[in-house]
Amino acid sequence: MLDIPALFLVAIVQGITEFLPVSSSGHLVLLPQLTHFDDQGQTIDVAAHIGTLAAVMVYVRRDIFNMLPSLTRPVSSAAPHRRLIALLVVASLPVIIAGFLLEMAGPEFLRAALIVAIANLIFALWLWQADKCEISRDLTAQDSTQPDWQKMPFKHAVYIGLAQIFALIPGASRSGVTMTMARQLGYDRLSAARFSLLLSLPVIAGAGLLKAISIYKGDTSVDMAAIVLVAGLSFIFALLAIRWMMGWLAHANFRIFVIYRIILGIVLIGLIATGSL
Repeated sequence: MLDIPALFLVAIVQGITEFLPVSSSGHLVLLPQLTHFDDQGQTIDVAAHIGTLAAVMVYVRRDIFNMLPSLTRPVSSAAPHRRLIALLVVASLPVIIAGFLLEMAGPEFLRAALIVAIANLIFALWLWQADKCEISRDLTAQDSTQPDWQKMPFKHAVYIGLAQIFALIPGASRSGVTMTMARQLGYDRLSAARFSLLLSLPVIAGAGLLKAISIYKGDTSVDMAAIVLVAGLSFIFALLAIRWMMGWLAHANFRIFVIYRIILGIVLIGLIATGSL
């Protein structure tokens, strides 16, 4: 099991980067290589996923409280919330299928530092280009706390879902590619970010469940103190990161994330070229 400083670092990195368009998987792949800490392992990964999942559930709780009861209400009165559920299902299917196929093929080759570096550069440039698109669709124009999901066509959910497949590449960023595609389709930044947050619910829950099953089958020892620590810290930092990001995007663009990812990609390529990584 990792020592306390390593646990803190994993939880903080996972919590901060999960929902920002900077790639949490890319940062976690690099963490052992840059710090020389042992790899965090699947048990700690699951704990971090639990924390970040709880954070996004707290932030989008109003959407969740509206979606779940809508399943038992008459169709006419629950149409917008049922539609949101359908949009999330449609947008989640591509990455579920692609993730299953990739797992069968063995994804270890994607964890190379060079892959993370190149992915950061490519997807940062795509985000920069997409963020310049004219805003033509605003789901939150009338009431920023109650987006009108009737305005999102199902074909747009499909496009965002297909873009999410790129998130299987460490360094691409799940939140980054989903927000990028939404901006490419003309959605305002807050609408793009909110749909990305909602879309993270099935993705994070599914990834955490798969890792938990793997741990159970492998009969891996469990350190409950470490799990509670990582989950709690991930929750706190993820919630803070979400609130900061949504506040930032209310009056600014994605440029700060693009610049960070380009610098990160260039630095990583430099470290690889000099043999330091």
